[in-house]
Amino acid sequence: MTATEIEGRKLTLHLEVEFRFAQREDLSKLEWHGEYTHFRRVFAKAFEEQQQGKRLMLLACINNWPVGQVFMQLVSADDFFMFARKRAYLYSLRVMDAFRGQGLGTALLQEAEHILIEREYASMSIAAAKDNPGARRLYERLGFEVFSEDTGHWNYVDHEGRTRYVVEPCWILEKELRK
Repeated sequence: MTATEIEGRKLTLHLEVEFRFAQREDLSKLEWHGEYTHFRRVFAKAFEEQQQGKRLMLLACINNWPVGQVFMQLVSADDFFMFARKRAYLYSLRVMDAFRGQGLGTALLQEAEHILIEREYASMSIAAAKDNPGARRLYERLGFEVFSEDTGHWNYVDHEGRTRYVVEPCWILEKELRK
């Protein structure tokens, strides 16, 4: 059999995706074989804050391996006011390249919305980098609306202890949640 004789043969896989919250043993897996090692400390802090009830780390897993994620910050400035609306901030939405374009990002956002509605949140917001119009289209298709923009200046400490500075101008979008 030659290489040309096998061309065109295909196998379609049907994979079960499990949505669940991150567990300690997932932290190294979130680095995606080195692609996100520089976020090692960020993941550890987010997990610690999930343990404290301040954040949620929602994962989409295939065979117990995270292939998608979205994190939710549950504590907002509005929490300091007596009759505050509960708002969550979603961030770090990511899907492995091999699984993009198949609805996994949409499913992660819908699952996050369901979780927040169950927890009686009034709204959720997310940022879309101005140089990523596809993300903005996805969020708007799911009912988010632009309400602000941000200069996108932030920093984090990488796995080697160096502070990294990021400038990522973005649109801030929000969605009202209803039961």
